[in-house]
Amino acid sequence: MTNSVEKQIVDLIKRSNRILVLPSSPPDGDSIGSAIALYIALKKLQKEVTVICSDPVPDVFDFLPNVKMVGNKLVSSSDFIITLDCKRVKTDKIKNFIEDDKVNIIITPKEGNFSENDISFTKGKIDYDLIITTDCAELTQLRGIYENNIELFHQLPILNIDHHISNTHFGKINYVDIMASSATELILPILEELTKSEGIDLIDEDIATLLLTGIITDTGSFQNANTTPRAFERASRLIAYGARQQEIIQYVYKTKQLSQLKLWGRVLSKIQTDEKHHIVWSVVSQQDFRDTGSLEEETGDIIDELMTNAPGAEIVILMKEKKEGGISVSIRTTTPTVDAAKIAEEFGGGGHTQAAGFRMDGVPLMDAEYKVINVVRQYQAKRLNIVEGEAIIQPPVQNVMQANTAQTKKPPTQIQSPVALAQATLQTNAQSLVMPAQVEKPPTKRRIEKTKKFEPKIPEPEIQPDTQKNEESKLPSEITYKFED
Repeated sequence: MTNSVEKQIVDLIKRSNRILVLPSSPPDGDSIGSAIALYIALKKLQKEVTVICSDPVPDVFDFLPNVKMVGNKLVSSSDFIITLDCKRVKTDKIKNFIEDDKVNIIITPKEGNFSENDISFTKGKIDYDLIITTDCAELTQLRGIYENNIELFHQLPILNIDHHISNTHFGKINYVDIMASSATELILPILEELTKSEGIDLIDEDIATLLLTGIITDTGSFQNANTTPRAFERASRLIAYGARQQEIIQYVYKTKQLSQLKLWGRVLSKIQTDEKHHIVWSVVSQQDFRDTGSLEEETGDIIDELMTNAPGAEIVILMKEKKEGGISVSIRTTTPTVDAAKIAEEFGGGGHTQAAGFRMDGVPLMDAEYKVINVVRQYQAKRLNIVEGEAIIQPPVQNVMQANTAQTKKPPTQIQSPVALAQATLQTNAQSLVMPAQVEKPPTKRRIEKTKKFEPKIPEPEIQPDTQKNEESKLPSEITYKFED
């Protein structure tokens, strides 16, 4: 952090007493780790802190300290305030009673009369003075928390802590570093500066474990391209603070439910490739979740597994059908020359150069697959100077029809006369007799025998003129002809 931003963040937190911390949704190790770490640290500073996430925290993170205190609904003040302006008319007495599920408020003036213009209505204010968002590129990623409380985000200052290049800088203070591996990597210097300023050791083993979880999960255990020397350096500092590295590895990477393993197998079995455009992708449907008894959050690191099993691919894509509707799409690239964020922006999403994502609503999974892959294909064709031919994925309905046609390849039904049928049959048999399979042999003198050619006399069927039309439409099940030499 620069000294100026550092000072602004510390001053803003010190001035605030009731702080609302909002991780992006759906939560992952980075967003939830940074949010809970802030919760514990700010509690040590005697702040009132609330952490809310629209979606539930995946079970894989149940080992994290204080994870159960993350709520999923913003409890705002439900007060409904009725205000009576008494400047013009003074009140004498006030009484109220409930009748037929209605609240009646009777206000008696000393002199004169009240009018409707003297009355106003307002809602109670939400009791916060600062919002901190973590790992959130735009406010819509907060889902219902933002959608149901838009006024709140216009009323309160926002500290925006993020590392995505697509961040919209919606905060009063935007601490956005696109070179950071994770949001948790950015939380560490904030807490260190608060420690220095307040004279309190804020970073304990739990906080260090939470922050290291974010770095490990966002870097794919330090395997992804966003792993930088600074990520290693800050991870080292967190381990020095007491971060339980082996515990993180055990729960995140080595402990998997049978249902999750089945789901991974299902997704891996559906891998599709386009070698020409260096694309690998797979899809996971709600039926896949039902068949394997798994949950959506168990998709976890499947896309990293796809990358492991796709050598030579430049773009790896996973499309996931959501229970509530819509499609979640994750994009990873194996080279910085392929911009995943640029591809995601085509669909209203965003992210990093090598890791991005977006949502598609109101689109079936097959249609989403068709649209996404063809957009990616066009992107690669332009980048690789590929001359395009047929689309790699046909529209779903057309694809099914083509598959059926390729399997059957049945000629169109034709009504033939018995004579034509006999001639066709004879021609086929003659070809099979005269044209045997050719086998290469050493050059030898071959004896050539003349084959007597049969010229069969094909009798014309006797058909009465008045019934000819009907009879021609009836094909005999078997026709026997006698050939004479």
